[in-house]
Amino acid sequence: MKFLVFKKCYIWALVAVIVAIAGATAFAYLPSSTMPKPTYVVVIDAGHGGRDGGATGVKTGVSESELNLKYACTLRDLCQDFGIGVVMTRSNMNGLYEETASNKKRSEMERRRQIINSSNANLMISLHMNSFPLPSCSGAQIFYAKGSESGFNLAKSVQTSVCQSFDNARDYVTVGDYFVLNVSAMPAVLVECGFLSNPEEEKNLLDETYRQNFCYALLAGILSYFKM
Repeated sequence: MKFLVFKKCYIWALVAVIVAIAGATAFAYLPSSTMPKPTYVVVIDAGHGGRDGGATGVKTGVSESELNLKYACTLRDLCQDFGIGVVMTRSNMNGLYEETASNKKRSEMERRRQIINSSNANLMISLHMNSFPLPSCSGAQIFYAKGSESGFNLAKSVQTSVCQSFDNARDYVTVGDYFVLNVSAMPAVLVECGFLSNPEEEKNLLDETYRQNFCYALLAGILSYFKM
């Protein structure tokens, strides 16, 4: 697994390499403190929450909900460090559903839709952890809504960045029939960060350095999409 710790002042160098590989305009090698503050806003959606823990780690039993939130908060902090505004669909382990709702899943999804589409954000990124009966399955996957050209472009930007840092990431993007993608009024992607059903990948996903590097790669993809 090829991942490194990137200091904030060098993330622009990483972005420059990624964008150059993708054929876009290269960035200047400048520390983040000298860069102008952009006026972009992203929605970061941490999947699941509350009674809905999602998938569980094959070795540790860690909940997907917990890891989704950790990755979402890490990405939030990185985005804010680079002057990008952030709207979180959730920032704690609570569910988004109304406790009195007879259909809590529907209540949760409706609340996510409201937060996403009232944010006036430029894009939405939903973070999840994967699981599959075959423990050999591994690698991050990027999904976008069918028919969304802007969603496809965002997915490709994020996928290119992630693949530059993680050699087992899927080198293609996939149409995904997911509620948060289908209802988003802005370009949107859903990122399956890895497989909790794979013991080695579960260990990586729990590692703080791995999480920081993965979220740096997501940030680089976002910056490339914005052509910052």
